[in-house]
Amino acid sequence: MDREQFAKFETLYQDAFLNDVIPFWMKHSLDREQGGYFTCLDRAGTVYDQDKFMWLQCRQVWTFSMLYNRLDRRSEWLDVASLGFEFLRKYGRDAEGNWYFALDRLGRPLVQPYSIFSDCFAAMGFSQYALASGNEEAKEIALATYRNILKRKNNPKGKYSKVVPETRPMKDFALPMILCNLGLEMQWQLDSTDLDRTIDICIDEVMNQFRDKDRGIIFENIAPDGSRLDCFNGRLICPGHGMEAMWFIMDIGRKRSDRQLIDQAVDTMLSVLDFGWDRKHGGIFYFMDSEGRPPRQLEWDQKLWWVHLESLVALVMGYALTERTECWTWYEKLHDYTWNRFPDPDFGEWFGYLNRQGDVLLPLKGGQWKGCFHVPRALYLCWQEFKKLREGRPQTK
Repeated sequence: MDREQFAKFETLYQDAFLNDVIPFWMKHSLDREQGGYFTCLDRAGTVYDQDKFMWLQCRQVWTFSMLYNRLDRRSEWLDVASLGFEFLRKYGRDAEGNWYFALDRLGRPLVQPYSIFSDCFAAMGFSQYALASGNEEAKEIALATYRNILKRKNNPKGKYSKVVPETRPMKDFALPMILCNLGLEMQWQLDSTDLDRTIDICIDEVMNQFRDKDRGIIFENIAPDGSRLDCFNGRLICPGHGMEAMWFIMDIGRKRSDRQLIDQAVDTMLSVLDFGWDRKHGGIFYFMDSEGRPPRQLEWDQKLWWVHLESLVALVMGYALTERTECWTWYEKLHDYTWNRFPDPDFGEWFGYLNRQGDVLLPLKGGQWKGCFHVPRALYLCWQEFKKLREGRPQTK
């Protein structure tokens, strides 16, 4: 690997980000009449459903605010972020400050605020928007939402939970994973002592409780005492979550100059990837059973956009931080698989869902779960990592 090779990858990601993906969403997703964004877009970008899902609305606010803050202070990018902010400020929360899961086009609530991840992405988006715009209300809402997340952490769904918790209590991996990243995103407006304490707790949960120290894989659910549960949920592995979480942990390690934490994250990433790789058809499985039993999720063998993109981020970051050959070998293998299947050369942007064989399963560009987030974020992060590699910049403080 040399700087010329890094430069080629840098150009590839930069071009896809600036000249394909971002223009696609600016052209097709903006609801100039009612505010917010359309995310249900077919292959060509035509809107096929007008409902607005909180995860994707808040994530798109984050994406365009991030562009304005970290790349170029273009007024059109801040305008796009403002379109979402104003809509969500008016309609996004219930009377208690919890964020709904879905709204109709006009902003009327469709689905109750059962998902704490709506709140996580709202805090993330509003914090980045406040940093971009200087809007004090956005800053206050982001902080209030973050505090509410911490308050709800031990019972995220509250009254909306369907389970009987006394029978089989479980802890879910996704929340401490996201809090690792959310804390860094909101670092500029949080008390450093409280933030460090929260991140330390989340690192301990991710790396010492959900991570199996012998196998190096990440479980999605564990008992409150950290033990394993022999049931569908207890054996559930989502390799994409493990890969995404490990670049979150690497990012914390880089900011803290903690080489031990970085090395542990890279080791885990490689174990997760080896476990999750489809040796027959290539690509990374969506869901797996830790013991090789039939997963409950019927879509277990699909190949999803975000799983592969987050894994590319993890691998290039892992290589940049450690220069381990395993990271680069896996990166090239995954790069070839991903770039040959997900990008749409005819209409732009990326397909989201492939079948196990790697053929397009759904030709949509957006829906209830896929929006303007994983593709642009991953392209941007890989671009920046390759830029640093090409320039030979040090990777830690």
